[in-house]
Amino acid sequence: MTMAACSGGGGGGGGDDEAGGAAAPSTIPELTEDPLTLSFIWFEWPPAQALEDFANAEYSKERPNVTVEVNTVPNANWHDAMFTQFAARQTDFDIAVLDSQHIGEAVTNGNILDLTDFIDENIDVDAYDPYLLAAYGQYPQAETGQRDEDASLYGLPLLGDTWTMIYRKDLIGDEPPATWDEMISVARQCQEDNPGVSGLAFHQANGSDAAAVTYNTVNGVYGGELWDSDERQIEGIINDEAGQKSMDVLVNEMKPLTATGSGNWFIDEVNAAVAQGKACIAFNWIAPIGGLLDPEQSTLGDTREEILDKLGFATLPTQDTDLVPLGGMGMHVSAYAPEDRQAEALNFMRWFQQPEIQKKWAEAGGVPARTDALNSPEFLDAAPYNQVFTDSVPRMRDMWNVPEYAQLIDIENTSVNAALNGVKGPEEALDDIATEQQDVLDSSGGGL
Repeated sequence: MTMAACSGGGGGGGGDDEAGGAAAPSTIPELTEDPLTLSFIWFEWPPAQALEDFANAEYSKERPNVTVEVNTVPNANWHDAMFTQFAARQTDFDIAVLDSQHIGEAVTNGNILDLTDFIDENIDVDAYDPYLLAAYGQYPQAETGQRDEDASLYGLPLLGDTWTMIYRKDLIGDEPPATWDEMISVARQCQEDNPGVSGLAFHQANGSDAAAVTYNTVNGVYGGELWDSDERQIEGIINDEAGQKSMDVLVNEMKPLTATGSGNWFIDEVNAAVAQGKACIAFNWIAPIGGLLDPEQSTLGDTREEILDKLGFATLPTQDTDLVPLGGMGMHVSAYAPEDRQAEALNFMRWFQQPEIQKKWAEAGGVPARTDALNSPEFLDAAPYNQVFTDSVPRMRDMWNVPEYAQLIDIENTSVNAALNGVKGPEEALDDIATEQQDVLDSSGGGL
């Protein structure tokens, strides 16, 4: 088996790697039989522990000499924890779990292996929705819903995700609101009818991508656009009439229906509000909400069945469009990992994408990306909200997949959070986002 292209080991990665990263071999190099620890880096949330437990239970059947470690950091430090090590050209992890928007930065700096030839040889790309395969691995990124078969692939899906609407069936009825405007109206009435219960719970924090995803979601359903990717134009697009309408809805109609002190809520706080019976309608990522059905973590019932009598899960309401946010992440091989661990990483990724393993991952609480797994009983019957993800895949929209992503998201988080907390007016906040983000793109001068 070829070894030559699996370079970058031992903390190397200089020279030509910096121009775009070394290419992984098309076939998996010979694997060591010595004890080996395969290390991931991710952020702290339930899927990280689920992955470690799953891999050590299942991958060990094929590779008993391998131990898998999923090292975690706080979500707010996730990007920097990876890219600080990338910048040093030495990583203590072998597989980086990257958000889709991180890929451009990693590719531009030569931090991850080009997996195009490996994927062509080992992965059935037709088994995936083209957009999921593109979002979690392709660079440059194609338009939403499309994959460019001429573009390189630098990763493979690890975990799919999107938002689900969580609603109190006992308070608003069995049928979820169909439109965003209706959802706001129902939440307002529920709040009025149930003192101590807020109409809405959603992400507002100035950290990670919390507040930005919330605004982008509202922007999408009201027909707005984040940018013109071909022209690299943000100013005048995100803050056009539809964009301003979206920010007005978020700040002046949705924010008043949230709990006092919720201006820095993210995943855990929204889950807590639902579990404690303090929200009529909530929005959260699907992957970390399993605890909502645990009676030990909920005040809504003494059994899973009692909780499900009160909680419903639905795809997001539509309005002018039916767009929903893309979440989830891919697996990417560090260009600076030693060759034996790069080889093991490739073998793990090939193993993980097998249809039967994807179905087992679904049963373990993961969200697979293969179409057959997404439509399998193993996934759809594993949790009452899994159908939401399967139904949402054709509706997904991502953000800007460019090397400047980290700067763009910080700008947007800061101003959206400021608007939600009354520090800026909604129009001022959106205009500031447009101006500052455009300055970043213009000053970088780079292309996609």
